[in-house]
Amino acid sequence: MSHGGVTRRALVRAYYLYHLLWSGLDLLFPPVCGGCGTPGVRWCSRCAHAVPPMPAPACAVCGTALSLSSIDFCPDCRKARPQFRHLRSWSVFDGPIRNALHRLKYRRDVGLGEALTPQLACFAADLGWPIDLVVPVPLGRKRLRERGYNQVALIARPLAMALGILYDQQALARVRDTRSQVGLARRERQDNVRDAFIAKPARVRGRSILLVDDVATTGSTLSSCAGALCAAGARDVFALTVARALPHHDLGTV
Repeated sequence: MSHGGVTRRALVRAYYLYHLLWSGLDLLFPPVCGGCGTPGVRWCSRCAHAVPPMPAPACAVCGTALSLSSIDFCPDCRKARPQFRHLRSWSVFDGPIRNALHRLKYRRDVGLGEALTPQLACFAADLGWPIDLVVPVPLGRKRLRERGYNQVALIARPLAMALGILYDQQALARVRDTRSQVGLARRERQDNVRDAFIAKPARVRGRSILLVDDVATTGSTLSSCAGALCAAGARDVFALTVARALPHHDLGTV
């Protein structure tokens, strides 16, 4: 299959070379595991096997855990559907995944994006979604200047290559800086990111898009991004995150 002149085989080969590059850097600059700190590897086998899966059953739309197996949708999705078709998260925001994402985001451990790719790519492939473009949730200009990189792009780019799907970091932009979502209630989160994103029609029109973020809480940011992509002509939007924050994480999920 060809994606705009680039074959899936070429994209997967690019990922293989990307992986070799990071393996070479690991020899020069020995890493520590992002989950537990074990020296010599960016993501050890023990942490790989300790990834906490999302509980079942889950809402058919947003993927949040349901208390009853006899219902398909959570109360929020029954009340107002998000603007993405489906949202799924590989892991609960606990244990080694929480540690790894914190290191990637706050401690410049940029190699963790690639280190998590094999498991995340298997999870994404098993979803069976018809995707032809991967787009990361963008940072605002101020936060990008402060951090120096978008941690989500470090996850989304190798994921796209491993899946053999085109990646476009320029397809979606944050047009205004927003407050951190941490600590905000659901309605505050929705208001905070409303109309905060814009997508480029020439890059997304007619595409089925995989929108990637690191952590989902209420899904408000992802829904706002999906709305911008659909307004620009995207055919469909599916959302994927590495982890999902649950109510006990006290991140303002109510």
